[in-house]
Amino acid sequence: MNPARGTSSPRDEPNTGKPTRLKDVAAHLGLSPTTVSLVMNRSPAAKGIPPETQERVRAAAEELGYRPNFIARSLRRQRTFAVGVLLPEISEGYAAGVLGGIEDQLLQEGYFYLVAGHHSKPDLFDDYLQLLTERSVEGLILVNTPIEDALALPAVAVAGHREIGGVTNVVIDHEMAARLALAHLAELGHRRIAFFKGHAHSADTESRWRAIVAASADLGLEIDPRLTLQLSGDPAGEEFSPEEGYREGDVFGRKLLEVGTPFTALFAFNDVSAIGAMRAFSESGLRIPDDASVVGFDDILSAAFQNPSLTTVRQPLHEMGRRAAAELLRKLAAPGEESPPAITIEPELVVRDSTGPARGGG
Repeated sequence: MNPARGTSSPRDEPNTGKPTRLKDVAAHLGLSPTTVSLVMNRSPAAKGIPPETQERVRAAAEELGYRPNFIARSLRRQRTFAVGVLLPEISEGYAAGVLGGIEDQLLQEGYFYLVAGHHSKPDLFDDYLQLLTERSVEGLILVNTPIEDALALPAVAVAGHREIGGVTNVVIDHEMAARLALAHLAELGHRRIAFFKGHAHSADTESRWRAIVAASADLGLEIDPRLTLQLSGDPAGEEFSPEEGYREGDVFGRKLLEVGTPFTALFAFNDVSAIGAMRAFSESGLRIPDDASVVGFDDILSAAFQNPSLTTVRQPLHEMGRRAAAELLRKLAAPGEESPPAITIEPELVVRDSTGPARGGG
């Protein structure tokens, strides 16, 4: 046996072919069954156990072939330790980033989750909500999923934007995000700025647009309706994919050029439409950022690897998912306590190569 993982003792028992029990692991290490249980079940109380002891427990469990009996744990506590996650679709970018944070937090606390994409169809949303309830999930995390009424289960929404009783919203500070992006462009001399407004189905669309209008007024920037295009595709439709998002940005980039109204910069609703627009601009002979600067929103993984790399407003998607899961688990642990209506996350402007001084000084 590896000395770093403990030493053999007279208490070690030969392998009899029977399943290894928690008590066997505890006896093997000379620890109490309670300590082993806390570590293996990822209990919050395990944070008080030294990291080296936790590592010894996990290593011994792997060596002895021990696996926690989840069903017995659920029956004993009369709980499922399961959470339902509803979102429009699962794809690279926004959804994947938020789900990564949700998963990390839930696994750390000994929970698992069931995820379903409702494609912004009300009947499908209702069906999935019923199915998740029938599978005895203890709470819900709703990602970019507008709701109108209170839910029967504890819930947290990511980008919800509606005050619903019992639902905590985890939201990005859109006012700060709009100021960061537009102030950056204004400092570079841009006065004629085009905008891609979000899809009608996105929970962020109206909140972000209101923030853009307010920030533009504060900075003395005029919004030209001719340079404001609303993305028409359904970001949660059955055929939606990141490729569709890029293609839509390409199409709307060309529409922007066809308008014939001069502009020196574009602030897009998200990174995929910004990247698609950059392709349209480049194929039309515009140099980025010499002829047109482009700013996106989200900071998806591929944004840094475009040519030129994309300046964007970074949403800490992983952190938003993690905070949503942590807040839901807090609700489940203390059901009688009052929950905050909103948790606001600050964005960050990531300046890359797609923005530069306005041509001709704007």
